[in-house]
Amino acid sequence: TSKLHGKTALVTGASKGIGAGIAKELAAAGASVAVNYARAREDADAVVASIKDAGGRAIAVQCDVSKSADVARMLTPSG
Repeated sequence: TSKLHGKTALVTGASKGIGAGIAKELAAAGASVAVNYARAREDADAVVASIKDAGGRAIAVQCDVSKSADVARMLTPSG
């Protein structure tokens, strides 16, 4: 088993660049990853697809982290 199996990681700004790389590495280490994006849904979906194609677990989560209401919504379990 990998060291992050059973853990969940939230990576902000994960639709591009360094954030996308971090999300992919965390997934490769076994974490389920929430790929946060503010506006670039297509890029976030591509990161999620890349993680899933490699056998990992990921979802895309929209949130502008500069807005406290968005952050509260992102961190509040739904259902």
